[in-house]
Amino acid sequence: MTLSVLHTVSETGYGWWLKTAQGAVRIDTDATSTGALLADRAAIESAAAGAATVAVDTLEPVSPVTRPCRVIAQMTNYESHVRDAGMDPASTPLTFFRKASASISGPFDDIVKPQHVKLLDYEVEIGLVIGRAIPVGTDISDANLGDFVAALVVTNDVSARDVQLPQTQFYEAKSYPTFTPVGPELVLLTTDEFKRFGDLRLRLSVNGQERQNALVEGDMLYRPLEALQSLTQFQELAPGDLVLTGTPAGTALSAPPKPVQFIGNLLPPAMKWKMFFSRQAANRNYLHDGDVVEASVATDDGAIDLGTQRTAVRFA
Repeated sequence: MTLSVLHTVSETGYGWWLKTAQGAVRIDTDATSTGALLADRAAIESAAAGAATVAVDTLEPVSPVTRPCRVIAQMTNYESHVRDAGMDPASTPLTFFRKASASISGPFDDIVKPQHVKLLDYEVEIGLVIGRAIPVGTDISDANLGDFVAALVVTNDVSARDVQLPQTQFYEAKSYPTFTPVGPELVLLTTDEFKRFGDLRLRLSVNGQERQNALVEGDMLYRPLEALQSLTQFQELAPGDLVLTGTPAGTALSAPPKPVQFIGNLLPPAMKWKMFFSRQAANRNYLHDGDVVEASVATDDGAIDLGTQRTAVRFA
């Protein structure tokens, strides 16, 4: 059975809680970071035997992934998203980019758009939370993957598209404060439960209008095993690090029609981007001040449920 952990803040400080059907049980731990909590698995399991002491809806969850940590993301990792971007899934490589961990925010915190950003986009993703150190060159297999991936979380890879595209790199456009909402729950899976990764469905809506809805199975190009095998050939990982696994189709940004792309490629870069952004300005699917974004990940039968985050968009 999954173990769902909440990280909360109150007048008495931060705390870790195990969510149960009866309520939330305080985890008896001195851990102040996600990595330290995951190392104290005994405390989490002990809480499962305790009596519920607090109603879950009285808690105020913050991100269950604490800062600082590494935040690494896979690029264009769903076939539907690849096609929506005008690319060929068969020739899409397994690649990564970094985000600043200062971009991590809570599951119910506002997404704050900087004044200079014009095109604010969303991307619901499954986050892998690393549970133990993975030195470069570690042998990762199906048999031991669960030793390294301790938990899953809902994430939203918020993106400033008008910053990202002309720069042809992602770091700035995806690293502003509040651009990585995480949570609400840190969900620890058994080995058998992790085998159902393909059954997870990602959903995102804006103001109640569904924008993204996709199953991992049949859409995700590179699963966690292959991704971590590749990533750890050059990048070490530590407990509490966060790896985002990509988003399906349905983001505000999509490729322009082929004729428009052809014409754009013939223009000088400044003129090309001016034409592109003038078209994007008319796209109402980008996020606006006051929009409410809901993102969730779960199996259709509810056996695995990472929870739902609800964030309001606020223009600085």
